[in-house]
Amino acid sequence: MKVKKFMAASMPDAMKQIRMELGKDAVILNSRVVYTGGVLGFFKKRNIEVMAALDANQESEQKPSVKPAAVQDHSDDYKGNAEDAQFSSLKTSDELIREISSLKQMMSSLASSNQAIPVHPEAIRKAQFILDEQEIDKSVQDHVLQALLEKWYLRGANAKDSEIDAWLHEELIKQIEDIPFEGISFSKKYINVAGPTGVGKTTTLAKMAAECVIKHRKKAAFITADTYRIAAIDQLKTYASILNMPLEVCYTIEDFRQAADKLKEFDVVLIDTAGRNFRNKQYVEDLKNVIDFENEMETFLVLSLTSKQKDMEEIYNQFSIIDIDKLIFTKADETSTYGSMYNIIHKYKKGAAYITNGQDVPDDILMAGPEAIVKQLMGNKK
Repeated sequence: MKVKKFMAASMPDAMKQIRMELGKDAVILNSRVVYTGGVLGFFKKRNIEVMAALDANQESEQKPSVKPAAVQDHSDDYKGNAEDAQFSSLKTSDELIREISSLKQMMSSLASSNQAIPVHPEAIRKAQFILDEQEIDKSVQDHVLQALLEKWYLRGANAKDSEIDAWLHEELIKQIEDIPFEGISFSKKYINVAGPTGVGKTTTLAKMAAECVIKHRKKAAFITADTYRIAAIDQLKTYASILNMPLEVCYTIEDFRQAADKLKEFDVVLIDTAGRNFRNKQYVEDLKNVIDFENEMETFLVLSLTSKQKDMEEIYNQFSIIDIDKLIFTKADETSTYGSMYNIIHKYKKGAAYITNGQDVPDDILMAGPEAIVKQLMGNKK
């Protein structure tokens, strides 16, 4: 594919240059308004910068023609906003595929050489705005936007906003759909909820316990290793009373093993752990001195959506010395930005079990999955 940049005073003038040099089958990749010249920042000249391309095979088969009739001319529709101007000749599927492949190589080359990547068409920029607003990682954005561009050009550079929203939804799903997502598997007897202080572990554990007892009719019990906060024990005692579940308090791994023996007739035992400063690696090590992680344990790491992504990653890395089965994201009702949830799942290839969105037990908890994650991310757009 031959790619060339044109500069003209107006879009019609740029179109004429493109037809003269590249011929009737040229395709505009993007356009923008630029200002040149001037004195001390004043009297700058307004120009239109257009990037156009021609397939290499078509270039060898024909010579450029000065006849404008064969090229689709959108100059009548141009209203002065060069960024919205797009045009494309009708092409066969094979030609479009070749163009898209060349465009992908060009974008990769520009990115690797630290050059400015061309501005996306207006319709695609709306999708990019959603990804930016939700703080989706740049690597994911690049992959998703490239896929949207391919669909856009295959669609003849014309699609409704609703179609692009559907494409965006589909591409975001594709990125995480192969990662295992599910709630409590019930394949192991012990369910451990771990995480830093203040993320809502105890309340989340109560919601999970209610699911076990009410929805799945399991005979369930509590163990708490959160002996640093008296309030946490009292809170769990209240939930245990409401759900008619026994509660055992453990200070050492011997206490844990004795409690496990007492509760051997129960189907499920849910374990609450102490919340401490996640930057202290010793805290995670201390968990091994209280809980027997080798004993049929399914562990959920709880992360708050009000936290910075960098902190979430540090928490995950600190807790990775124990076997984390799934993630739980809390406080979805306290933020409007959910990109960190998507990014953590995508980066570590670790699925989420639940999303919590309030303090009410047992109501404010959602089963997580690719569809639920992307729906949260995109809001009402789909």
